[in-house]
Amino acid sequence: MDTTSPNPEPLDLSHHYSHVTKNRGSSAVKDFYKYFRIPNIGNLAGGLPNNNYFPFDTLEGAAALPDRFKPKPNKPVDPPPRSPFLSQVTNGLTTSQVVVPKTSENRDPLHKIDLKSALQYGTSQGYPPLYSYLRQFARENMHPNVPYAGGPEIILTCGSTDGFAKTIEALSNIWVEGQDRVEDRSGIIVEEFCYMNAIQTAKPRGLRIDPIKVDDEGMKVAGKGGLEDVLENWDGCKGKRPHLMYTVTVGQNPTGATLSVGRRKEIYALCSKHDIIIVEDDPYWYLQYPSANGNARDQPTPARTAPASQNFSVPKSSGYPFLDSLVPSYLSVDTDGRVVRLDTFSKTVAPGCRLGWITTQPSICERLMRITECSTQQPSGFVQSMIAEMIMGPENRNGRGGGKDDLGWKTDGWVRWLEGLRGNYERRMQTMCSIFEERKQLVKSGRRQSISQEWSVVDTVPMFDFMWPLGGMFIWIRLNLETHPLWKKITHEKLSRGLWIHLTTPKHLVLVAPGSLFAANEEIRKEKSFSYLRICFAAVDEQDVAPMSHRFVEGLKSFWAKKNLHDIDEDMADNVEQRLLACHMC
Repeated sequence: MDTTSPNPEPLDLSHHYSHVTKNRGSSAVKDFYKYFRIPNIGNLAGGLPNNNYFPFDTLEGAAALPDRFKPKPNKPVDPPPRSPFLSQVTNGLTTSQVVVPKTSENRDPLHKIDLKSALQYGTSQGYPPLYSYLRQFARENMHPNVPYAGGPEIILTCGSTDGFAKTIEALSNIWVEGQDRVEDRSGIIVEEFCYMNAIQTAKPRGLRIDPIKVDDEGMKVAGKGGLEDVLENWDGCKGKRPHLMYTVTVGQNPTGATLSVGRRKEIYALCSKHDIIIVEDDPYWYLQYPSANGNARDQPTPARTAPASQNFSVPKSSGYPFLDSLVPSYLSVDTDGRVVRLDTFSKTVAPGCRLGWITTQPSICERLMRITECSTQQPSGFVQSMIAEMIMGPENRNGRGGGKDDLGWKTDGWVRWLEGLRGNYERRMQTMCSIFEERKQLVKSGRRQSISQEWSVVDTVPMFDFMWPLGGMFIWIRLNLETHPLWKKITHEKLSRGLWIHLTTPKHLVLVAPGSLFAANEEIRKEKSFSYLRICFAAVDEQDVAPMSHRFVEGLKSFWAKKNLHDIDEDMADNVEQRLLACHMC
């Protein structure tokens, strides 16, 4: 026990472990690995292939220098500056050559980056150099103010999906309908519109999905359907009160909402009161947009909660103004040790890396390591060594890092890369939101007559509304379908479906995600999902953001011009499969 820390020890939450997780012991094979590190030991015990027979002599790739992209200010600027997407890079260079050698002469396992070690069987925590670096980065730079003694531990994962699956396995028992008692069934709290992979991971285990209403900031606390209402008035006929929460708190997928620190504290207090573990999935943490806050644009926008720098007193700095400017994680208020945070390289390097990490209290991390020992064992050695070499760089001249002069990016470079990414995505967001803000109203002109004269009349019809996202990659569109001429002549679901198909027709060629894809349950899907669309401004090429935004609005305008049911039916009869086949034949 840490007697020197003023912070409390994290709570023992082992009563939430699944039966299987409680019964897991450490891997006898993995425990044996420590003896492999004895200097000059003649290892005749391990079932390891000989590294001299690995067919790869080096692993190489051209990588960006960390200052390739120009960052945006950490505080809102009005008007936003128009600046190039590429930064002015020293000596005109934008790339470096990363090289992971076959063998490194470094004897320190925390700095030895080579294929001999990376491609061999390894520890379940992750490749030692990368694990060591990310652990330090998480504890000192990302979350320097975790309020429990000793601070958090980390374990590397094959991305956030893998991390969530292991977390659910560790913290929930399988429940089978018709076999197990209803009163034994547990649940997981989610936003009413949420990332569907999480639901598709939880539901097969028999976990009940318990949705909470959301507003422009994210998960609601007060009011009917808010977290407090659901927990305080729990109906035991549905089973046990949920003991897990899954939430995306920055640039929430799909709504784009970002929780303020104040809201986080309210939610955390309720989770502490009702003994709920918070699984915080935060792939967009670095993509927070100061320019979307307040009135940093020409058009008035409803007030949004200020970012961390305006409503949170940070007792300890990360060492980087950019990181200090971000709304902090639930870990910053985690006095109990009940937060399991999922991070990923998918949005900061590439999704195909399948690499991420979990940050949580050490006891939970230890259980996750036991699961990893008997499943994935660790992420790909190719990927881990390449990321480690790019960021950390070699300790000697056997390899080459991702920075200038063959050195690694180091933490300064990694943070600079994150700043540049945020800048480029923020510019895309501003471009699309500005177009939507200007064109969300349908302008209709006509003439009206009075007794004595004729008047020219201009009416505006609000086709949709949205909030400028404070983070992430998505704009959540609320369709004002009630203003459509056919609103009372057709089911709302069919009208929404008709619009979605209309946008994909040759004249517009825009594909957006319908709200029904993200509804947490069937009731929400039927009652309100037809009013929403999720639009991603991140994936398309920069030069296509504005044209596609205009095409989307033009598609809505032409759809609002439809005044008879035949027009809707004609669009819905369009055979997309035949169109795709025709394109492939061409």
